[in-house]
Amino acid sequence: MERLVTVERDARGVATLWMDRADKHNALSGEMIAQMRAAVDDLSADDTVRVVVLAARGRTFCAGGDLAWMRAQMVATPRERGEEAGKLAWMLQALNTLPKPLIGRVQGNAFGGGLGMASVCDVCIGTPEVQMALTETRLGLIPATIGPYVCARMGEARARRVFMSGRRFGADEAVELGLLARVVEADQLDTAIEAEVAPYLSCAPDAVARAKALLRRLGPVIDEATISHTIDELVACWEGDEAPEGIGAFFDKRKPGWAAG
Repeated sequence: MERLVTVERDARGVATLWMDRADKHNALSGEMIAQMRAAVDDLSADDTVRVVVLAARGRTFCAGGDLAWMRAQMVATPRERGEEAGKLAWMLQALNTLPKPLIGRVQGNAFGGGLGMASVCDVCIGTPEVQMALTETRLGLIPATIGPYVCARMGEARARRVFMSGRRFGADEAVELGLLARVVEADQLDTAIEAEVAPYLSCAPDAVARAKALLRRLGPVIDEATISHTIDELVACWEGDEAPEGIGAFFDKRKPGWAAG
């Protein structure tokens, strides 16, 4: 089986969780999602791991959903669509509730699900060329399963600026929106990540885990009912008229019927 997600551990208890599909811009396929979930479960249970860095091989952090996955959804049943959406939703929840600090190392593009991956990190550091977008509405879909994490990260008021429009925005606006903590040059990215890691190595691991769980309890509620609702909303979009038109137009390299001009 091809390894699409890999984990590196060092002697200090720092684990780097790599999205390892650079040739596909780390697009989230069903198999990659499954491998990510398995890796997160393993890291959660490993008492020797004190900090996790979420990183990506290649030029792109994560381009969003895999094209082959999107093609499969076009002919899937509602039940199958719900099951696939659920895999992503629960993988994100596993990352969001990981009982270790999760530090995002972001370069290149983070679109759709990639922006969702950044949103579940406790802090993200990016490079100046970072481009982000919630592109789903351009395809007749909505940022559903990633939505709770995007809203929790940005807050509703800031999320409204980009959640529905599908527009791209750069690193500086990502900082303003709360997605990135700061921006550093590419050759300084690893140094900046290390600066985020180091303080945790002086903290009591169980206290850190409890503090993170408490913070999630105090923040927006993302429970089974919330996640189920996001899955239902995404399936409803797929069952409507706009998603087939938007996805079809994307693959046909044409504008969808609603596009101006």
